[in-house]
Amino acid sequence: MTRLSSCVELRQLGNMLRADVDPSALRIVICAGTACRASRSADIIQAAQGYILENGLVGKVALKTTGCHGFCEMGPFLLTEPQQAFYAQVKIEHVPQIIRAAFEGRCVEELLYRDSRTGEVCRNRDDVPFFKNQRRSILAMNQKVDPTRIHDYITEGGYLALEKALSSLGPTGVVEQIKQSGLRGRGGGGFPTGLKWEMLAKQPGPRGKVLVCNADEGDPGAYMDRCILEGNPHSIIEGMIIGAYGTGADEGIVYVRHEYPLAIENLNFALHQARDYGLLGNNILGEGFSFDIRVVRGAGAFVCGEETALIRSIEGKRGEPCQRPPYPVQKGVDGKPTIINNVETWANIPIIIRQGAEEFAKVGTKNNSGTKIFSLVGKIKNTGLVEVPMGITIREIVNDIGGGPAGDSPIKAVQTGGPSGGCIPAEMFDLTVDYDSLAVAGSIMGSGGMIVMDENTCMVDVAKYFMNFLKEESCGKCFTCRKGTQRMYELLDDVTKGRGTLEHLDLLEELAQVVKDTTLCGLGQTAGNPVLSTLRYFRKEFERHVIDKRCDAFVCGDLVGAACQTACPLDTEAWRYVALLEKGQYEEAYQVVREANPFPSVCARVCDHRCESRCQLGQSGGEPIAIRALKRFITDRVDPGVYKPAATLGRQLYCRPAAGKQGWQYNCHPNMAGADRADVPSAAKRSTGNVGTGSEPVAVVGGGPAGISAAHYLSLQGYKVTLFEAEDAPGGMLTGGIPAYRLPRDLIEKEIASLLGEDVTVRCGVRFGQDIALDSLTADGFHAVFLAIGAHESRPLGLEGDRSDLPRSGPKGASHKSDLSPDLDGVYPSMRFLKAFNLRGEELARGQVGVIGGGNSAVDAARVAIRQKDVQSVTLFYRRTEQEMPAYEEEIEAAREEGVKIEVLVSPQKLFAKDGRLDGMECIRNRLGKLDAGGRPRPVPEPGTEFAVHMDTLIVAIGEQPAGEILAAAGLELNKNGSIKIDPKTFRTSRDGVFAGGDVATGPATVVDAIAAGKKAAEVIDRYLRGESLTVPPEVKLPRVFIEPAVVDEEQQETARRAKVRSIPPEARRKNFAAVEKTLSEEEAVAEAQRCLRCDLQFTCDENGVPLESVATEEKSA
Repeated sequence: MTRLSSCVELRQLGNMLRADVDPSALRIVICAGTACRASRSADIIQAAQGYILENGLVGKVALKTTGCHGFCEMGPFLLTEPQQAFYAQVKIEHVPQIIRAAFEGRCVEELLYRDSRTGEVCRNRDDVPFFKNQRRSILAMNQKVDPTRIHDYITEGGYLALEKALSSLGPTGVVEQIKQSGLRGRGGGGFPTGLKWEMLAKQPGPRGKVLVCNADEGDPGAYMDRCILEGNPHSIIEGMIIGAYGTGADEGIVYVRHEYPLAIENLNFALHQARDYGLLGNNILGEGFSFDIRVVRGAGAFVCGEETALIRSIEGKRGEPCQRPPYPVQKGVDGKPTIINNVETWANIPIIIRQGAEEFAKVGTKNNSGTKIFSLVGKIKNTGLVEVPMGITIREIVNDIGGGPAGDSPIKAVQTGGPSGGCIPAEMFDLTVDYDSLAVAGSIMGSGGMIVMDENTCMVDVAKYFMNFLKEESCGKCFTCRKGTQRMYELLDDVTKGRGTLEHLDLLEELAQVVKDTTLCGLGQTAGNPVLSTLRYFRKEFERHVIDKRCDAFVCGDLVGAACQTACPLDTEAWRYVALLEKGQYEEAYQVVREANPFPSVCARVCDHRCESRCQLGQSGGEPIAIRALKRFITDRVDPGVYKPAATLGRQLYCRPAAGKQGWQYNCHPNMAGADRADVPSAAKRSTGNVGTGSEPVAVVGGGPAGISAAHYLSLQGYKVTLFEAEDAPGGMLTGGIPAYRLPRDLIEKEIASLLGEDVTVRCGVRFGQDIALDSLTADGFHAVFLAIGAHESRPLGLEGDRSDLPRSGPKGASHKSDLSPDLDGVYPSMRFLKAFNLRGEELARGQVGVIGGGNSAVDAARVAIRQKDVQSVTLFYRRTEQEMPAYEEEIEAAREEGVKIEVLVSPQKLFAKDGRLDGMECIRNRLGKLDAGGRPRPVPEPGTEFAVHMDTLIVAIGEQPAGEILAAAGLELNKNGSIKIDPKTFRTSRDGVFAGGDVATGPATVVDAIAAGKKAAEVIDRYLRGESLTVPPEVKLPRVFIEPAVVDEEQQETARRAKVRSIPPEARRKNFAAVEKTLSEEEAVAEAQRCLRCDLQFTCDENGVPLESVATEEKSA
């Protein structure tokens, strides 16, 4: 290796090396950074070397190992040049076919990277969204150079900036270029780099001056500096040499943390090469100035990110901040004038000098020029290092580069700046990423950590995590930092454990501000940021912990307890009945279910099983317990009579089943046909109690799950309840909306009958706003009214030819056909279509049927239609992808098995009519566009893809809403969607004594939500009638019963698979409404129950399995 003695020789070497490069030569590029090494990239490299040797490809195929490319989650990956074919997560067995294909000038299609959102093949690395949407200048070199080969760096233009600085700019010109570029320090503070250099250049330095590269990188999860040091150490060396030339420094120090062995190894190797070439040492390139760099290994203290603490650590002293002035630029390492910049700042220097300050400043925004590297991690599809121009929005980083949320949960916030940074909520993602904007938002740039958090992240816990980190890393020199961070952590800990009060939140804010204002260094001055920013943007989440004792992210264990129970709107102790089932105590298990849920058999079939979505077995990477299937096993096996409620249940109904009729079909009282109201004794007249005695008459309007639940629980408390139902029988959506193959009618009837006791009067065929009104109910003596009339108004398509927005129902007594659109026969809203069949047996579908929508009602409508005798085919059209369909996955699969065709990424455009009847529909195909505010890709119509579909029947299932006009006429305040505006804690409406719950207040929800609303409303109404506060005191529902855990073989536990619920064959169910799903066998149910991790045990026994004294023990049945 010849030592270079002049700039001319350096320029000649570069020209010679570049002339030897054949741009058409085949190269196999493999990342050998730390992350890819952890993914066994060394084995991939070895396999590639072996294949090239064994197949005589030496000289024909070059193999290059490089530093980190940034897309670490996809490692190990392999890039072929000049094709730029990008292969992600490569396995050893893939290597031969990739190299052979590259040698033959083709790609291995099935191994190429696929877009995580669209599934489309990316044939070129630059087509990969993760890379395509970046602006790479620093990281671009990582994929081009082998960090152990200085020739690679020089070939790619390395040290040209040094040659330019020495030969034409001069020291003053160098500093001026950095000033004009607008470069700000990338270490977090954002101090103008050129100004800092100018200050050092003006300092007298009889003992010398020092440049420091801070590569300590203390932020958890950040590894930008490590990536640059590992992959392109010569860019740091060149930047520091230029800095030394411009400022007159003669000593350079790279302060790097001890935990970066590969970075230290590559850096030392690069320093050795630079010295051998005469780029470091005495009389560099014959220009008369000397400069050398040494490596100092840091001990990993976070506080050493503060410059005076870092200097003390370099000097071998305890790392703690010092009072300023004097500033390091006046008196730094060993008393010499010193400036400190971080790795990324130094890596920018050669780029600025090489392309010129003016060109560099074109990237970014005013006062925030250039690019910034972020470590993008967290709940996001694409994680890794991203380099973006300053001024880009957070939304562009998260959605366009990061690919949006990793799972189904929408993104909640982004945390920037590491432990000293802040959290920015999703609604502020249009904020530009620069030093000033982030500071205004309550965060900081920091070194570049960016943690993406979704709805499963608890912001209180985030603040607590970072405060725990900061209290541990505080050097202790400042009392307010030492004790303030400790006290803030304790307050946050109280909040996460249910001990917090609103005063805690005020004190947290005050403490954070005091610490910020009274501490010496940057650690203390920014220590309050995690608290201040989370309180600023997520105060309601803190208040939810304090007031309601709930952690909606299911993170704070002392508030969550057993996640399956907390996830259930009815607080059902799922863990308990699963444990009892495993022991064969089926009756006891049923009683646990029934104690919480008045509709156990119904929910065993149609519940959306949120308990399973929060099951810890599923959260930890396994398959969640099939809790709903186990509930079905219990309810099918046990006689409901084993449960004895608090009050004796009877059945005294004013609308009795008609003799000889099947099911809930009523001969209503003459009053319902227009007779005088006095013919029916009102609940008010039957009441013998006085106000506040607990026996006042209450009206419940709506006989669905919410109304029946409210009536049931109110009757158990002694109230005389009158239940008004618009249809011919109670049941609401249970009977009108859910088909019999999912919910058998005899089962519903029995469950409803068991809930309507002697204190409940049922009056059917009574419509709110038509037969009864709030004023008439009050006049009849009802002391309270609960409205639970649901949301049955279908949203119109709003297309040419669609008249589904016409009035839904005609006058009382008119034909049910008046419910249908009179303008275009054959077009039906899904709710009317389902009700027509489920309640009246009318088969409205015929011929070729189309269904528009992707929710449960759409799938139900499709499956009902395909069972009707005049139907030839059914096609469901949905504008997004199948993965985004809101319907239950098992229902979608069942529909497909039964012959329903599912067309996704399709939107309706126009309806065609012939002789007043539907004849077809024009559709257009969609592509996935940018992510919307919820993190889902927007469906974007593709012009030119229109197509027509012949259709005889169209069922529109794009959502339902309450009957807003009727509710407004009742004098109720409404929300924008037409639902009743209520206090979510007390169910109170704008009218005194009137409460509302279920879909009429929330919009379309689930059966279990409706049941929970009715149950909770009954408790509130009871408090109202007793003159008590309507707010029910919060209660943390932790497991309080010990049940002996099952003795299960560990290997059996690990290999056991989730029980699969069997269904009757598709061909046997297409033309009938028999129940589709079967019940688990006893053997299957017990085996499934044994898979349970028994999260309850951490609350009911000690580490030795001994029950705690504070809990009860479940007695075994005789």
